[in-house]
Amino acid sequence: MRVVVLTGAGVSAESGLATFRDPEGLWEGHNPDEVATAGAFARDPALVQRFYDERRAALTNVLPNSAHLALAQLEQALGDDLLLVTQNIDDLHERAGSSRVLHLHGELRSALCTSCQSRHRWLGRLLARPACPSCGAQRLRPDVVWFGEFPYRMSEVFSALKDADIFCAIGTSGVVYPAAGFGLDAAAYGARTVELNLAQSAVAPWFHEVRSGPATELVPDWVDEVLGQ
Repeated sequence: MRVVVLTGAGVSAESGLATFRDPEGLWEGHNPDEVATAGAFARDPALVQRFYDERRAALTNVLPNSAHLALAQLEQALGDDLLLVTQNIDDLHERAGSSRVLHLHGELRSALCTSCQSRHRWLGRLLARPACPSCGAQRLRPDVVWFGEFPYRMSEVFSALKDADIFCAIGTSGVVYPAAGFGLDAAAYGARTVELNLAQSAVAPWFHEVRSGPATELVPDWVDEVLGQ
């Protein structure tokens, strides 16, 4: 049995991390156009670096929840037959024990050098323009995918979707593409699709099964069902 799981902000929200957009369209008090585009970084790099430095620092104050832990348990049972794809840029899946995690939108605790394109594990601040450990250039940026940039490792995702027996989307809004279309893609290849969400997403009608409620309750129950098959 091969399983692909997609997680979004709703999984980490119960750990205390803010979802990308609040009801007023803001992220942590900022318009995403101010902090999540290449143009914003070119206009005001200090603002963008400060914003992500604060988000990176905030990770030390949160812990994985029961949804993260249940998915790590699923990986322990399925091994290479599970691929966990996340839209989240936090590291809560890894801290829960998952190792087969594919970050579509990059990672907060990673820095990308725009000079030599190297990536580095990064826990500190980028605002002071530290040197790249590989080339020495002071051109590090958050290693996150901004609006207008292409998500990471998409070929691996589509390859996994073709072979999946089950596809499950957890805590996603269903409005950010291409991830919003993964359920439809998986179903076309023959997978059974399940959505677990606090409220039905924009693409819920495309799924074979939809369950509504907190991820911390739905995910452990769903994992128990999968492992019982």
